[in-house]
Amino acid sequence: MNKILITLSLFFIQLEIHSENFEVKMLNQGESGIMVFEPAVLKINVGDTVTFKATDAAHNSASIPGMIPENASAWFGDLSRDIKIKFDVAGVYGYQCTPHAMMAMVGVIEVGDDQSNLSEVKLKAQTFKNTFVMNQTRLDDYLSKL
Repeated sequence: MNKILITLSLFFIQLEIHSENFEVKMLNQGESGIMVFEPAVLKINVGDTVTFKATDAAHNSASIPGMIPENASAWFGDLSRDIKIKFDVAGVYGYQCTPHAMMAMVGVIEVGDDQSNLSEVKLKAQTFKNTFVMNQTRLDDYLSKL
């Protein structure tokens, strides 16, 4: 029994060692325009984390309802604060800066090379992008990069 516990412990420790942390900056101005996440499109592995850095003030990171995999946990970060999210469920995630969503301050993350919910995300994106007052194609452009 002790050997089994030791083996399981080593397995989970190994998983933690191999997981990565990615950094996404929340910016007023970036390489691709104003009110952006940089990078805005990520492909990561299950178990990896993303730290959304409050590089510029008055931004947050929040998952977009209907644009995350089933059984995944939603998140809603505080304004002007870093937030670190661990992605344990494979699939496609859409996220936004809540106060700047109408300016298309959005991003996408593909976890585990899994696009099984991509059609649902794209369907929701069609409705969600109707609220954008600028950069109407930004979300579609990001989704096309997956």
